[in-house]
Amino acid sequence: MQIAEGHSVNLFTLTLSAHTGTHADAYYHYETDGDHPATMPLDAYIGRAKVVTVDEIDGALLPNDFNHVDLSDVERLLIHSQVSDLPDDQWAEKFPYLSVELIDWLAGMNIKLIGLDSPSVDDFNSKELPSHHALRRHRIVNLESLMLRDVPDGDYELIALPLKLDLVCGSPVRAILRPLSS
Repeated sequence: MQIAEGHSVNLFTLTLSAHTGTHADAYYHYETDGDHPATMPLDAYIGRAKVVTVDEIDGALLPNDFNHVDLSDVERLLIHSQVSDLPDDQWAEKFPYLSVELIDWLAGMNIKLIGLDSPSVDDFNSKELPSHHALRRHRIVNLESLMLRDVPDGDYELIALPLKLDLVCGSPVRAILRPLSS
C-alpha cells in the first residue's frame, strides 16, 4: 500500500533469507536439534567486543593469527579481514574462516561470540561444517558478513540482536558498534 495511491499508510512486504546481510546463525542452521533464533542466548549478542584485523586472505584462521593482540578479558571477538574492504558489489571469492583449533582456544578464554566479515565460519565448500559444530559444542554464537570497513581495531560495545524468530535457521541483525567511554 502507498499513501500516494490513496491508502492510509505505506506498507511493504519483505521477502528475504534468514542469512541476508549481517546475520546470526542459530544452532538449528546446522543441527536438527539446535536452538532457533528465539531461544539463542541474547546476552551473547550485546556487550563489550574487540575488533581485530587479521592478515589472512584465504583459509583457516589459527590461534597464531592473533599473536599481535591481547585477547584476555575479551568476551566477543569481531574479526576484520580484507572482505570488509571489498567494493559493496563484489563477492568474496576467497575469505578467512575459523578453524576448530581456534574455536577451542577461544572457548578456553570464555569467548561468547565470534563475528566475521566473511560469509561463513567454515570453508565455503565444506559439507561437514566442523567450525559451526565446534561453536555449538562450546555454546559460542556467531555473526557472519559483518561490515567492518573503516572500523579501527579496539574495544567497543556491540549490539547485534537477532529477531525473535522461531522454527528458522538464523536471523538478520543490525550490528552496531559504539565506542566505549574512556
